[in-house]
Amino acid sequence: MEATSDYWKPVYFLLERAGFDCVLYQASQVKALPGRPKTDKLDSVWLAKVTGRGSLAGSFVPPEDIRRLRTHTRYRRRLVQARTAEKERCEKLLEDAHLKLSSVSCRAVIAGERNPRVLADLALGKMRRKTALLEEALDCSFFTPEHAFVLAMMLANIDHYTAQVAVPDEKSAVLCEPYERQVAQLDAIPGFGVTAAQDLIAEIGTDMTVFPAAGHLCSWARVVPRVTESGGKRKGKNATGRGNPYIGGTLGEAAAGAGRTQSFLGAKYHRLCRHMPKGKARVAVMRTQLCIAHALLSDPEADYRDLGPGYYEQRAGTRRQVRGYIRSLERCGYKVTIEPVTDANPETGELITHTAV
Repeated sequence: MEATSDYWKPVYFLLERAGFDCVLYQASQVKALPGRPKTDKLDSVWLAKVTGRGSLAGSFVPPEDIRRLRTHTRYRRRLVQARTAEKERCEKLLEDAHLKLSSVSCRAVIAGERNPRVLADLALGKMRRKTALLEEALDCSFFTPEHAFVLAMMLANIDHYTAQVAVPDEKSAVLCEPYERQVAQLDAIPGFGVTAAQDLIAEIGTDMTVFPAAGHLCSWARVVPRVTESGGKRKGKNATGRGNPYIGGTLGEAAAGAGRTQSFLGAKYHRLCRHMPKGKARVAVMRTQLCIAHALLSDPEADYRDLGPGYYEQRAGTRRQVRGYIRSLERCGYKVTIEPVTDANPETGELITHTAV
């Protein structure tokens, strides 16, 4: 059948439970041909011909247990997004009241405290070294009772969302008990955590036979290099679809977290940021993470072992690095000559060759 919004789900799931082998097609790939009448009966005939010829691959539909997990993980993400939006409204309200440090002043100001020095004393950690600057940033002369009233409502909403997020957290943990091994495998990837592992399993499942190779999974998730031009025609953002937004959100957060680690993925992110925008570098790390996840989920016995932040430099080769350094210095207007310097390792006695500039 053809996927049309969510209307295909009741019929598909009913036939699936009855034992039928169902195939779901993306609507844009089986759309009516130009000049051909489009009716429900003709569409059914066309879908039957496409299936009989095997000319089109069906869409990925996870099994029922994964779909049940997906229901909770997706709603959890929606709750987190709603809580984040409320926090941003809180920040905007405090900016309107000329308060620059919400983490220090928010709840204390609602309680009635207006003295900047007292508010500055509430700071923790390294911020306590900047008491004078904090006092300037916590001037409450523009903070009105109306600000306090709305701010109290916002904080109540944030607390409510925080309590609500804990409910699907517990339910997702119960539903993921059969996949504890897979969650542990994904949790070892830099940037991932238990929540990210649960979210990814809920979207792609644990059976990687539906994706013959990691490239198929990356293409399905739309974390592959985008073709911007083909046959003289420029391709826009909607040319190949935007992909699964839940996978994009999960991998985006994981890639951002990996960029702050001293790992192979963190080193890759910083290396790519030297010659491309940070957004593109993050997508490249997302693709690497998804390839790692595909390899781990394909082999239950596999474990992730980080290659280390210096792996790329070790494999790159000394000569290529030297050529790059020479070109960089020549672009700065310097003339460079090099000669090898050889000495011995005091522990092993082996000769070590360096390059002196």
